[in-house]
Amino acid sequence: MGDDVTEPAHATTSSGPSVSASRVVPFYRPDIGDEEIAAVVEALRSGWVTVGPRTQAFEEAFGHHVGARHAVAVSSCTAALHLALDALGLQPGDEVITSTMTFTATAGAIIHAGGRPVLVDCAPDTLNLEPAAVERAITLRTRAIVPVHFAGHPVPMDELLAVAHAHRLPVIEDAAHAFPARDRGRPIGTIGDVTAFSFYATKNLCTGEGGMLTLADGELAERLRSRRLHGMNRDAWRRFSGEGSWRYDVTYPGFKSNMTDTAAAMGLVQLRRTPALHRRRQALAALYTDLLCDEPGLQLPTTRPDVEHAWHLYVVRVRPAWVSITRDALIEALKAAGVGAAVHYIPLHLHSYYRDALGCRPEDFPVASTAADTLLSLPLFTLMSDDDVRYVADTLRGILERHRR
Repeated sequence: MGDDVTEPAHATTSSGPSVSASRVVPFYRPDIGDEEIAAVVEALRSGWVTVGPRTQAFEEAFGHHVGARHAVAVSSCTAALHLALDALGLQPGDEVITSTMTFTATAGAIIHAGGRPVLVDCAPDTLNLEPAAVERAITLRTRAIVPVHFAGHPVPMDELLAVAHAHRLPVIEDAAHAFPARDRGRPIGTIGDVTAFSFYATKNLCTGEGGMLTLADGELAERLRSRRLHGMNRDAWRRFSGEGSWRYDVTYPGFKSNMTDTAAAMGLVQLRRTPALHRRRQALAALYTDLLCDEPGLQLPTTRPDVEHAWHLYVVRVRPAWVSITRDALIEALKAAGVGAAVHYIPLHLHSYYRDALGCRPEDFPVASTAADTLLSLPLFTLMSDDDVRYVADTLRGILERHRR
């Protein structure tokens, strides 16, 4: 989310379960096979290890997959957000509205692009930002809106775009969790003005590190391509390939945010596998819901009508009215049983930097503040077996039953 680094608070892995654990289910394990490894080796042997022809091929393939006119590959989703926001030419005092329920990279990108984040609360069911809350937060200094598709569930984009268009504000989507989600049949990546994706190690499409921008504006796409590589008017591979020239011009003091061809090689394979990987995530999420739907101690994730969830995360919430165990103690009990768990996220307004810099108070964000102590992300990755899901669900239910009020 805004992220490429979703190393969330309280993450646990397979590195240290209790000796009493009968099974180990880590929070995440990337689904990387022989085809990805072979593609990376081929890229290394080709001599192109930084931005090159495979990066261009990945851009074209990804843009075609989501239906976007243009795609610009970068080093991370954080870099993608930063580049998109930088292109707005933000000035001191300019405000950008985003959700408090996100990773720090979302707001950090706003700050590094010269803006001031304005945080809004989230919806009780999906934990996505509410368009009505966005409209209330708009001032004469507002320059853009950055919605975050939390856990892979799309923000209600029609309602948000209505607000944005009424105030003539661009929408830059943080879709770090949202590939390959859809809102009312439209792929995320084709709805807002610019969309930023993440291909971090834990993401639905993994290149290790990496990200992508999708957009319809061809002139802006070329500007972003230049700014991702120092503001030069030629990519390195064009300059040093037979079709290029050593001459170049610097048109802007840009950044070092390009993707590598080794990452793009892996991305091309993962993109071809996306339909099967997505179906597996959907099946795993459905199995969790079937196994946990009658557990009173948990609030399960919601999927609104007309939405296709990417199922990057399966986030439940502990119900203190039904169980006496705290979320933090539950994570430790799961860890002792060999189950990795994580928290997405500690809302931004509860972190010391944003609290102090933005003057945030917990009572200004009642939904996110209430959710903050109850959120729990269960393991969800395509290498999980159905039995792994059953073990996680049975272990979780057993712990909650022992702490029933």
